Amino acid sequence: MKREELTRYLDELLEAGRFRDYCPNGLQVEGKAEIGRLVAGVTASQALLDAAVAQGADAVLVHHGWFWKNEDGRLTGFRKRRMATLMQHDLNLIAYHLPLDAHPELGNNAQLARLCGWQPEGRFGEQDIAWYGRLPEPLSAGELAARTGTLLGRPVQLVGPQDKLVNRLGWCSGGAQGYFEQAVALGLDAYISGEISEQNTHLARECGVPYLACGHHATERGGARALAAHLAERFGLHCQFIDIDNPV
Repeated sequence: MKREELTRYLDELLEAGRFRDYCPNGLQVEGKAEIGRLVAGVTASQALLDAAVAQGADAVLVHHGWFWKNEDGRLTGFRKRRMATLMQHDLNLIAYHLPLDAHPELGNNAQLARLCGWQPEGRFGEQDIAWYGRLPEPLSAGELAARTGTLLGRPVQLVGPQDKLVNRLGWCSGGAQGYFEQAVALGLDAYISGEISEQNTHLARECGVPYLACGHHATERGGARALAAHLAERFGLHCQFIDIDNPV
């Protein structure tokens, strides 16, 4: 498949142009003109690049790419090594950040809800990134944390009342702790994200709304995996999702 055809399709599918983001979305580093084998992952780390090379990939598709706002742009140290790997093997680097969080079917938040059985009802937060909805049946916050942790394969950090009965909840994958106050204002029974900040603990305790931090990486595996499967089915590409372990 031609690189331009693939990236044009992805840009349209994920509506990349409508988001104000912290990094460029789409093709970030140009490699081979023809793409037949693609490796997907959460972050364009050296470990993922090395795995892609070992698999003979033509492209790497990630949620966390490169060239972040206010980041040092010099190609030294680990940045040089990463770029050298792409250049030496003529690998394309394709990345979608907020567009992959937001997509209604393939996005991180959609896939998190699908995995956990939550029933989406609407959106909130900047650019409608965060979601809210209902559990199939009410659970205590402690039960919700245990069940979510089992599904994600990692412990969940719960602050706030563990015995609070949760029916309606808000969620946003990754580092979305800034939407917690909006979730409280919406009258939701709990809020779930990947990370938690110091001030979130006090708000959870004072407002009686549990906050569940489920892991930045763990809550954002779904989008890249689902997108890779979609491309394989639609275009017949050889697509492989590789999960580089990350405890955060």
